[in-house]
Amino acid sequence: MEVAHGGTVRREARASTRGEGLRPGRFAAASRGGLPRHDTRAVLAGERLVVFPEAFLPAWPAWVDEVLPGEDAAWHVRLLEQSVVVPGPVTEQLGAAARQAGVYLVMGVDEREEHGGTVYNTLLYFGPDGRLLGKHRKLMPTHAERLVWGMGDGSDLEVHQTAVGRIGGLICWENYMPLARFAVYAQGVDIWVAPTLATHEFWVASMRHIAREGVCHVIGVAPAARFSDVPDSVPERDRLWRGVEPHGEWMLDGYSVIVDPSGTVLAGPLVREEGILYATLDLDAARARKRLFDPVGHYNRPDVFRLIVDDRPKPHLVSLARSEPVTAAPDPPSEA
Repeated sequence: MEVAHGGTVRREARASTRGEGLRPGRFAAASRGGLPRHDTRAVLAGERLVVFPEAFLPAWPAWVDEVLPGEDAAWHVRLLEQSVVVPGPVTEQLGAAARQAGVYLVMGVDEREEHGGTVYNTLLYFGPDGRLLGKHRKLMPTHAERLVWGMGDGSDLEVHQTAVGRIGGLICWENYMPLARFAVYAQGVDIWVAPTLATHEFWVASMRHIAREGVCHVIGVAPAARFSDVPDSVPERDRLWRGVEPHGEWMLDGYSVIVDPSGTVLAGPLVREEGILYATLDLDAARARKRLFDPVGHYNRPDVFRLIVDDRPKPHLVSLARSEPVTAAPDPPSEA
């Protein structure tokens, strides 16, 4: 499988893990706004878990903080046309890549329904057999993002059981939603993935807090991008970045980081540079730490506080005759 995107700076975060009942292996968080074709297999090969940034495919909507509402039509149509249908041809390619490399793959995408007009900020989970394990749509787009992305629901707020531990997490500023975090903690997450576009030092503090609060390892994946990496073919390219100081040419600064359950930074942060982060994730140590603090066990008070999660799917149309959600019929096969 080839991943091609208007290139930005390459950054990866890799880690290994050991734990009772779990096979040791390496983890990678490819923290990059875009990856050239020849790099794809290099990132996947030899790892056990590979995590890509938020909205990695086809791209993040760089215009949301740069132009006035109503001036984004050309960019939005381009994003909608290139957004990922789940399942569909792109997920088949991603699954094939995960299967070929024998890894668990977490990929951030812009998603749309097959015949839909709304884009969603979505995280996809693939197993080493190439199977799509699940997806999660961002519950609440942030600020101007609401002009680009629709809202998800509670039906996909899930943690996935894997051979390397229970993997789950939230997207960008979803990680600041206390109740959403608790809903994930309560499912016994071991490895928290946090793809983001929040590329600043405060994000590192947030990752350390989540690691301590959730008693889990955290892989924060933040892209780094220079304006010079944006292809000339992008419409009205010069309007996408004002070059405001202190950022200069850097549209996204990075700050990828790997944190252990005590809140200790194991690797990173990487800021405005190419590189690879390595760390060892000890899942047994995380479980031992829960004897001190378990936010959904002995250090919780369900007699005082109670969280109710509506995890029912919210389809836009339900047929009373068929008592099931209705989606648009697929296009008829083309005649050869």
